[in-house]
Amino acid sequence: MSVEPQHDGLQNDVEAQVFAEAPKPPLMINIVSIFPEFFAAPLSISIPSRAAAAGSVIYNLVDLRSFTHDKHHTVDSYPYGGGPGMVMKPTPFFEAVEHLGASSPIVLLSPRGRTFTQADAHRFAAGTELTLLCGHYKDVDQRVADHLATEELSLGDFVLSGGEPAALAIVDAVARLLPGAMSDHDSAATDSFYAGAGVSAPSYTRPEEYRGHRVPEVLLSGHHAKIAEWRRVEGARRTETRGQ
Repeated sequence: MSVEPQHDGLQNDVEAQVFAEAPKPPLMINIVSIFPEFFAAPLSISIPSRAAAAGSVIYNLVDLRSFTHDKHHTVDSYPYGGGPGMVMKPTPFFEAVEHLGASSPIVLLSPRGRTFTQADAHRFAAGTELTLLCGHYKDVDQRVADHLATEELSLGDFVLSGGEPAALAIVDAVARLLPGAMSDHDSAATDSFYAGAGVSAPSYTRPEEYRGHRVPEVLLSGHHAKIAEWRRVEGARRTETRGQ
């Protein structure tokens, strides 16, 4: 099952700015989930859709239940050793990936995983295939992590109801780096964490004053060197104090 992109009012024929000098094959993103319909709408709008319309990415939504062998399409069972909750079986995951013939990276979304970073987004965007395995219920059989996935990734130290929201966040972070996804490369190149940088400086737009709060005068000065320095200092300061 693939997602067909829908236009969101932006003209693809003017999206000439690309992120790579030489053309590359489209990135195939396989998403393995018991809820493939979760992704259909988000991937058909905005930047993920524009990347697909530009031919830079193909989204392949795989229903994990298609790789079960009982009439109820069961993907989970009780944990060995007892305890609460249900554990997703290894068989559907292994058979789904084998059916795809997927190559590395094969990513299991898991709270045990290393935190996903902008560097990962760049690494995935530079590749030709990415497979995301979405867990659900209490857990996924550990053999999927140990013997099928090539890595485990997490969005942070919190628990979601399933891997689908995390997978969608990763897809969006990757897709926006692909040729044709964004019309303005400089916009992405000045994002937080781009090329190993910290957080970016804050942004302001019209009006100059709102409810007594003014835009910093340096941004209104027209002095490009001073503006660049202000943004560098503010980005460094906010990176240092982030989370405090």
